[in-house]
Amino acid sequence: MALMKMDSDLLHSPAVGLADEEEADMNDWKLPLAFMKKRHLEKIEGSKALAQSWRMKDRMKTVSVALVLCLNVGVDPPDVVKTSPCARLECWIDPLSMSPQKALETIGANLQKQYENWQPRARYKQSLDPTVDEVKKLCTSLRRNAKEERVLFHYNGHGVPRPTVNGEIWVFNKNYTQYIPLSIYDLQTWMGSPSIFVYDCSNAGIIVKSFKQFAVQREQELEVAAINPSHPLAQMPLPPSMKNCIQLAACEASELLPMNPDLPADLFTSCLTTPIKIALRWFCMQKSAKLVPGVTLDLIEKIPGRLNDRRTPLGELNWIFTAITDTIAWNVLPRDLFQKLFRQDLLVASLFRNFLLAERIMRSYNCTPVSSPRLPPTYMHAMWQAWDLAVDICLSQLPTIIEEGTAFRHSPFFAEQLTAFQVWLTMGVENRNPPEQLPIVLQVLLSQVHRLRALDLLGRFLDLGPWAVSLALSVGIFPYVLKLLQSSARELRPLLVFIWAKILAVDSSCQADLVKDNGHKYFLSVLADNYMPAEHRTMAVFILAVIVNSYNTGQEACLQGNLIANCLEQLSDPHPLLRQWVAICLGRIWQNFDPARWCGVRDSAHEKLYTLLSDPIPEVRCAAVFALGTFVGNSAERTDHSTTIDHNVAMMLAQLINDGSPVVRKELVVALSHLVVQYESNFCTVALQFIEEEKNYTVPSPANTAEPGNLTPVRDSPAIPRLRSVNSYTNIRAATTARNLNKSLQNLNLNEEGGPAAFSPGNLSTSSSASSTLGSPDNDEYILSFETIDKMRRVSSYSSLNSLIGVSFNSVYTQIWRVLLHLAADPFPEVSDLAMKVLNSIAYKATMNARPQRILDSGSLTQSAPASPTSKGTHIQQAGGSPPMPSTSSSSLTNEVPKPPTREQPATRPPYTPTLGGQAPHSHQFTRTRKMFDKGPEQAAEDGDEAGGHRNYISPALQTGLCDWSAKYFAQPVMKIPEEHDLESQVRMERQWRFLRNARVRRQSRSITQRGISRLDDQIFINRNPGVPSVVKFHPFNTCIAVADKDSICFWDWEKGERLDYFYNGNPRYTRITAMEYLNGHDCSLLLTATDDGALRIWKNFADQKNPEMVTAWQGLSDMLPTTRGQPSASTHSLARRVSIYLDRSKQGGAGMVVDWEQETGLLMTSGDVRVIRIWDTDREMKVQDIPTGADSCVTSLSCDSQRSLIVAGLGDGSVRVFDRRMGPNECRVMTYREHGAWVVKAHLQKETDGQIISVSVNGDVRFFEPRTPDSINVLQTVKGLTALDIHPQANLFACGSMNQFIAVYNANGDVISNIKYYDGFMGQRIGAISCLAFHPYWPHLAVGSNDYYMSIYSAEKRLR
Repeated sequence: MALMKMDSDLLHSPAVGLADEEEADMNDWKLPLAFMKKRHLEKIEGSKALAQSWRMKDRMKTVSVALVLCLNVGVDPPDVVKTSPCARLECWIDPLSMSPQKALETIGANLQKQYENWQPRARYKQSLDPTVDEVKKLCTSLRRNAKEERVLFHYNGHGVPRPTVNGEIWVFNKNYTQYIPLSIYDLQTWMGSPSIFVYDCSNAGIIVKSFKQFAVQREQELEVAAINPSHPLAQMPLPPSMKNCIQLAACEASELLPMNPDLPADLFTSCLTTPIKIALRWFCMQKSAKLVPGVTLDLIEKIPGRLNDRRTPLGELNWIFTAITDTIAWNVLPRDLFQKLFRQDLLVASLFRNFLLAERIMRSYNCTPVSSPRLPPTYMHAMWQAWDLAVDICLSQLPTIIEEGTAFRHSPFFAEQLTAFQVWLTMGVENRNPPEQLPIVLQVLLSQVHRLRALDLLGRFLDLGPWAVSLALSVGIFPYVLKLLQSSARELRPLLVFIWAKILAVDSSCQADLVKDNGHKYFLSVLADNYMPAEHRTMAVFILAVIVNSYNTGQEACLQGNLIANCLEQLSDPHPLLRQWVAICLGRIWQNFDPARWCGVRDSAHEKLYTLLSDPIPEVRCAAVFALGTFVGNSAERTDHSTTIDHNVAMMLAQLINDGSPVVRKELVVALSHLVVQYESNFCTVALQFIEEEKNYTVPSPANTAEPGNLTPVRDSPAIPRLRSVNSYTNIRAATTARNLNKSLQNLNLNEEGGPAAFSPGNLSTSSSASSTLGSPDNDEYILSFETIDKMRRVSSYSSLNSLIGVSFNSVYTQIWRVLLHLAADPFPEVSDLAMKVLNSIAYKATMNARPQRILDSGSLTQSAPASPTSKGTHIQQAGGSPPMPSTSSSSLTNEVPKPPTREQPATRPPYTPTLGGQAPHSHQFTRTRKMFDKGPEQAAEDGDEAGGHRNYISPALQTGLCDWSAKYFAQPVMKIPEEHDLESQVRMERQWRFLRNARVRRQSRSITQRGISRLDDQIFINRNPGVPSVVKFHPFNTCIAVADKDSICFWDWEKGERLDYFYNGNPRYTRITAMEYLNGHDCSLLLTATDDGALRIWKNFADQKNPEMVTAWQGLSDMLPTTRGQPSASTHSLARRVSIYLDRSKQGGAGMVVDWEQETGLLMTSGDVRVIRIWDTDREMKVQDIPTGADSCVTSLSCDSQRSLIVAGLGDGSVRVFDRRMGPNECRVMTYREHGAWVVKAHLQKETDGQIISVSVNGDVRFFEPRTPDSINVLQTVKGLTALDIHPQANLFACGSMNQFIAVYNANGDVISNIKYYDGFMGQRIGAISCLAFHPYWPHLAVGSNDYYMSIYSAEKRLR
């Protein structure tokens, strides 16, 4: 008792085996993960394009300026009482210091100069103390010259009365005896739109209000005139709309201008046109200026330098001022208003920047400048303090600079702002306001001193994602970085390339700007520079790939820049992303651009691209397929030379038919579709031949191949069953009842239309992406149903038929047609959907074109016509060893008999394309009275009556989204640490939790198995599975078990006893699941299923609340043979035959497909009814090795050990073969044991360093081999008639399931520890014949599936657990 208690304590004490646990944890962290790359986890499509609003659709210029000054020097207006002393200066001139006329002219000239600083190219017209007519003449002439551009109207009303509430401003009469009102309404009419108005007078806000009222009135008049043309208003010329007008007024409607004698009288104009001068004066007038000793107003006048020279004190202040006001505006204004006022027109932008200063200064004198559109208040913005500091630092140097001539110290302003920006970048969280300093970074790009740092920070900002790029573009970064491409500084190259890659990944429309400014040359030189690191060349080639993408001018420019030769040199670069983009770039430059294609031909680009077709990285193979696809997809005229090249490329591409990556195969379908479009007529001919062949042949399907060795009755109906829609692969969490109904319906031969077929699991799906986009193949939309195509594919693969069909069968077009047929049956739905589209597009065109004509068959004239249908049948019989089955779709259903082809020449020939051999055309005449649906002759469609009914399936624009998906890489953050490496992230925490759980399972199960298990018959789970279990597989660490029947997988929680999930695996009707494996079982588990047609599918999101999704699928073994069982000696004959019959009944056929998975290396061993063991590298998603078994029978069991690189295979002929995969194909078989006399049920290689091989045959003999010795070291005899066996990897137990309905569990000495014959409690029902069994990799649990649909789990005694 005490002992037991100690045991249970041990079980829960964390101290036991702690070192082991830690070690196990470390191993979990080190194990590679399979199928967890980006291409498996996300949809292959580009990001949603953000609508880019940064481009100014309507850039404007202010081309004409009217300066209207009503000063009437010397005469004050009657309604303003001036103080004494009073503000007098106008444009920094005292009008009383000279004669009134001279003063007026000087002030006018000065105002013009002040404006010319901001916009030197405009036409300026002064109107000094004018009359109404003069203003009218001035405005109308300016508008006439400006056309659609902007006109500025500057009004100084210091010498006339204040504006009136009726909306009038004042001017003079001819002899200056009266003030004459001028209506704003008239002014609007003369000025037109777009215009900008500046009012420098008291109560200026009244004008703004009146202006708006008149504008609304105008809009109403326009509407009236539009509705009622007879209205008197409609007869008049239509007034211009005032929507695009901007106004700046010096004060609110009730305010007077400040009269402080220290200020100029036209304070508002000074702020708008001489901001630095007035800002410095105002700074000196503040109390705080006393802190800067020795600075007087006179001294300010002497600041050295020019406004536009940033190296001088005055220029630097002006630059800082621009940066600060721009930044305040960007941070305070709504984005669209900022764009309109600060980026659309240079003069408007300058006036508004200066208006922010006017608001600050004039508010300090209780005067509030007004603008329309109205701006939020900015006078308290924190950036003004930075301005005060910059002014302070500059002014404090003045006395010494002027008196002693010391050097000017530049302001630290820009360096400090960059630091603030850097702090924002490094310290920030994800969701926060954009950094205030962004516009300043832009200004800094102008300075050589800080340029490098600014570009670096800008790059880091753009790296935050597309939102950051959009923000930077809206600030106006574009022209700056475009201009920088003219710089030759090498150190800027990496930064500029990075920044441009980020911009183009988000907004590819910039391609045009780059080509226009010759920017592409910059990136061509980066690409050609081998001293550049690979990642920068990658970005450069990405940028070039965007420039040439569907943009003819870009293609021409880059072709002349020698892009093709540059790219071809980099094809073999060790950096995979560079290889990928070089290929994409090549594919895009010659896409629909023939000169580039010919340049590629001269450089044998296609041959150089061939090497990438076997690249270890799937994305690179994909890019190479894309490039070769567009290479053959040019629509230009074809010469013989180019046709030969196309054929050559097509045959190279065809070799990728069994590539492990669906992304590559999808791209392959698209590439071949280009070829199909190019050579449409040839493909139509081939399509018609295949359609005819398909009608006239029956195909031995693997499901109903009778074996010569034993004449077992075949269970399935002889006709090939209709395939259910493979396209609507999805998760069926449908009710079992529907499922069972479906089971009974399976053997009915249903037509596609309606009928009970609607219950097939394929049709139970609702969320399928494939079926929703395409319509499932059962729709009438498709001419070639999935079944027809599948049958065609299998017809064409029987070599005995080749001779019947003629030489043309081996032409390139035929080969490509077969490749497409093969791809249409691809296990990955997206690939088969695309291929179905292509095939049906051609089949449709072929049948539409063929109806009225006879069909050409390009064979040879001398060849004899194929014999009558009966002899075709005998051909098959000799080849396949099975009698021909009567096929429902053969012509026996219809009333016509296929006529033997005759040899007469048709009177009219369809366009003829020579085949490869260039033989003369040989015509067969087929009577096309019916379509290939075989609905019977009465449904023969009339010519063209349904031409509109079908869609055109392929457009030349068929594409996979690979390039856009690849471009997403550059739009996403590159510098951020990935989530799984971030120790605080949820992903990392979950992983840590899983690894702790794994260690716990390992530790607890080890403590149980180490004490030895004396019984194993405690039933802990039993449930009826929806289908007969054919494979069971425990999850290594959680309480989930997967049970496969013929074509679906059910997940159970064996602890809670509940069903978690049930979904359709998607394999065709005549195939079955024969093996399952958990990949990444220690972490994010995936489930691999293998079916006996050689297809492998990998699923994720099963057994949780989400819908199961297929991660990937591929053809693991291409030519699975119908099996022949080796018949050994006579003595064992009868038993082997009985088991064999039994197995045939339960498994209908051979070993199917067997697999073994090595998590440590990511290698997957596959074999089965083939003569090789094929090894797949899941990281590269490609076949790495074919090991010939050297036997003439199938492989029934595989077991490998990564440490020793050994693979052990059990075979159908009883032999057990050991292979060392490090050796070449001829010498890798290191040992063959032939001690078993019959089919090997299981061969197991223990994983320890000196682990033994344990193998068992159907006769029940268990043999132990030491890999280095030629004979077995131990033999145990178990039950006869063994159908299933498994070996517990930890506990040295093995369990045997017998066709005689019992299970025996043995320990390593061959002693029976348990015999299980009856289900517990279940009225003690007898167990059915055992169809499969499996041990848990760690716990002492044994799962058993039997033919009566039940799945039960047995375990060691409770006290042990």
